[in-house]
Amino acid sequence: MPDAGKIGWIGIGRMGFPMAERLLKAGHKLAIWNRTRAKAEPLAGAGGQIVGQPTDLADVDVLFSIVSTGKDLDAVLFGAHGVASGRNGKLPSIVVDCSTIGVEESAAIRRRLSEHGVAFVCAPVSGNAKVIKGGRLSAVVSGPEAACKRVMPLIEAFAPQGVSYVGEGELARICKIAHNVMLGVVIENLIEITLLTNKMGVPRHAFLAFLNNSVMGSMFTRYKSPALVNLDWTTTFTPELLRKDLDLGLELGREQDVPMPVTAAAREMLQSHFGAATLKPDAEGYLQKDFAALAETMALMAGMTLKSENKNVPTGLE
Repeated sequence: MPDAGKIGWIGIGRMGFPMAERLLKAGHKLAIWNRTRAKAEPLAGAGGQIVGQPTDLADVDVLFSIVSTGKDLDAVLFGAHGVASGRNGKLPSIVVDCSTIGVEESAAIRRRLSEHGVAFVCAPVSGNAKVIKGGRLSAVVSGPEAACKRVMPLIEAFAPQGVSYVGEGELARICKIAHNVMLGVVIENLIEITLLTNKMGVPRHAFLAFLNNSVMGSMFTRYKSPALVNLDWTTTFTPELLRKDLDLGLELGREQDVPMPVTAAAREMLQSHFGAATLKPDAEGYLQKDFAALAETMALMAGMTLKSENKNVPTGLE
C-alpha cells in the first residue's frame, strides 16, 4: 500500500464514524478530532489517535472533514483552535471535505485555503451508515485534478462503490446538492404511492416488494423499505438536514433560472412535517428521527394511522 502520509479526520457523526473506521481497517493511521470526544474514543481501539483540538491536526498531510454546515467547516478550519491557527503556520497540503454545504460557502473556504497554499478537494458522499457498512458508499469529487488523484485511493477505502471526478472548483457540491434534492423528491413520492396503495388494501411490505423487484426499484427504495413497513425511524438523515439541502437546490435553481416545481412541492410537504411535529410530546426529539418519519405526517393528512407490519424486510445491502 502506498504511503499516504499523515492523515487527519474531523467529524465523527453518523457518517464520519464508519467512514473513518473503514480507513483504519484499510491500514491507514488517523489522527481524529470530534467536538464530542467520547464519540471518537471507540476508534482509539482500532488504532485511531484522538486529539484535543483541530489545531492538533495542522501537521497532517491530508485532512478529511465531514460536518453539518458550512459554518461548522469554517469554524474547525479557521476559528479559535481551528486547524489554520496551528503550529507555526504549518497546514495540511490537502483538505478533503465530505460535507454537504453551499457552493458559495465552499468557494470562500477554497479561497482562504488557497491563500495558505492548501489544495481543497470537495468529496461529498452518497449513502448512510448502513450503506457504508455494506460497502456501497460512493463519492463525487472536484478540485485541482492532481490533488484529487492523490486522495482518490483514500476516498475509495470508504467509498468503494465508485469515486467520480467531475472537474475543478465546486462542481462536486452542485452534484451532491442535486443528489439530495432527488432524495427529498423520491422519499416524498415513495411515501405517497405507498400510502395510496396501503389505504386501498395493499400491505406496505407487499407493495414495496413488487416495486423493489421492478425497473423502478433502486438501492434507495430497498433500504428505506424496512422503515416504511415497520415504522423504524432510526436516524440516518434528519428532516432538518434534508430541508437545508432542498433549500440549497432551490436557491441554485433560482440563480440559474431552472424551474424546479417538483422540488418546491416536496419542500413544502417536508415543511408540514415540522408543523406536525409540534403536536408530539417531544417535538424536538421527534425531529431528530429519520426523515422517512414524514410518512406519519402524510398518513395523518390522508386520514390514516400507521401501524408497524412487523415484517422482516430485506434492505438490499446484505
